[in-house]
Amino acid sequence: MKLRSHVGLDLFFMKNYLFTSESVSEGHPDKVSDQISDAILDEFLRQDENARVAVETFCTTGQVIVMGEVHSDDAYVDVQKVVRNTVNRIGYTKAEYNFSGDSCGVLSAIHEQSGDIGRGVERKDPLDQGAGDQGMMFGYACRDTANYMPLALELSHLTMRTLADIRKHESNLMPYLRPDAKAQYTIEYNSDNKPVRIHTIVVSTQHDEFTAPSLGRMSYEEACRQFGQARADEAMHDKIEEDVRGILIPKVVAQLPEGLRSLFDGKFILHVNPTGKFVIGGPAGDTGLTGRKIIVDTYGGKGAHGGGCFSGKDPSKVDRSAAYAARYIAKNLVAAGVADECLVQLAYAIGVARPVSVFVNTYGTARKGLDDSSIAEKVAEIFDLRPASIIEKFQLKNPIYEPTASYGHMGREPYTKALTLIRGGKPVEKLVQFFGWEKLDSVDLIRTAFRL
Repeated sequence: MKLRSHVGLDLFFMKNYLFTSESVSEGHPDKVSDQISDAILDEFLRQDENARVAVETFCTTGQVIVMGEVHSDDAYVDVQKVVRNTVNRIGYTKAEYNFSGDSCGVLSAIHEQSGDIGRGVERKDPLDQGAGDQGMMFGYACRDTANYMPLALELSHLTMRTLADIRKHESNLMPYLRPDAKAQYTIEYNSDNKPVRIHTIVVSTQHDEFTAPSLGRMSYEEACRQFGQARADEAMHDKIEEDVRGILIPKVVAQLPEGLRSLFDGKFILHVNPTGKFVIGGPAGDTGLTGRKIIVDTYGGKGAHGGGCFSGKDPSKVDRSAAYAARYIAKNLVAAGVADECLVQLAYAIGVARPVSVFVNTYGTARKGLDDSSIAEKVAEIFDLRPASIIEKFQLKNPIYEPTASYGHMGREPYTKALTLIRGGKPVEKLVQFFGWEKLDSVDLIRTAFRL
C-alpha cells in the first residue's frame, strides 16, 4: 500500500498563521515576588560584589516569605525594609488591596549557601571560575522589531508599561487602576514569517469598584442598590473597555514606528477583563512565587527556554549570566547580518568554566554560504563564554537586577547610572552599566570574523 504524504503540499500552500505572547505588570503577584528577590540580591551586591545569592520569594494575602541561600562576608541586609520598600514602590499601598507594603507580614528563611556549591565556583584564578550549576540557556533574536525582539511580546510589554505609566503619572485618565494587570497580543504572520496585522488583544487590569459615569454620580454601593449589582458591574466593565480602547491602545500605538502602527487596522478583536470584573488581584487574589514568569522574562514563547529562572540569582548562576550572554550573541549576529533569526544555546556543567556545547539555529535564514554548525563554531571561537568573562563584560557584580524583574530581561534599552556602593566598608560612587547584554558592540567583530 502506498502512503500519501501531505507534508510538501502543506508547505507549498502554507497560509497565514497566528502567534501569541503575553506580558504581566509589575503588580502581578509572580512579578512582585521576582522584584523582591532581585531587590534583595541588589542590596547584597551593593555591599559585597562577591556575595553568592539564591533567593526566592512567596507572597500571598498580607504575607511575604523570603527564602533561599546566601553567602557574604561583608553584607548585612534588612530583609523587612527591602520587602516593604519594593511592595510600596510597585503600588500596593492601600489596605483595601489586602496586601500592602506597610502592613504585610514578612518572614525571612534565608540560610548559608551550601559549601558543596561554593567549591565548584571558587578558583585560584578568577577566570577559571566554574559554572554555578549545570543546565542549558538560550538566547534569541529576530527582525520583528528595532530591538530584535518578537513582536507579540514587545507589544505586550509596551502595553503593560504604558498602563503602569497611566496609573502612576496620569491617574486622572483611568483613576480606578490597581497594580495587577496582564496583556496578550496575537499577531497574524504571512508565509514569509512577516507580521501582517494585529489579530487579537487581551487586556486584564485590576481596578477599584466604582460607578460608571453612565449611571450617574453615586457610590458603587448605591449604584448596586438602585440598578442591581449585575447592571452596576456591567457598566463598570464597559467603562474600562472604553478607556482601554480609547486611551491605552492609542498611547501604545503612538510609541511605535510607522511600520508597526499600520498593523493596527482597527479590525482587531479586543477582550478587556473577560470575566467582567477584576477587583481582587495581586497577592490577595493569587499567590506569587519567584520564577513563574520565565517566558514573559525572555521571548514570549519564541525560540526556546532552558527552564531556569533569573530573579534572585547572583551572576555566578549561569541560569542568569549565560542566558544574558546568549541573548547578546544572538542579537549581535542578527544585527551583523549573519541571519534574520537566531537561537543560541549554551550548556554548562557545574564547576566547569567553559561551556560543554554551543548550538546555533538560524531557522534557514542564515546568509548565503553560512550554515548553523559553522556559525556555532565561530561563536565559540570569538566569544569568551567562561562565567567570569561574561560577568566582567556585562558588569554583572553590580546591583543592576531589580529593573530586570518586570517587563522583560531582554529587549531593554541599555543605560548607565551612578550608584553609591559599599566597598571595603566605605561608600563609593560608581557609574554602573544596566542591560549591557543588549548592546550591539560586537557587530563589527562578527562581520570581520564572518567576512561580511
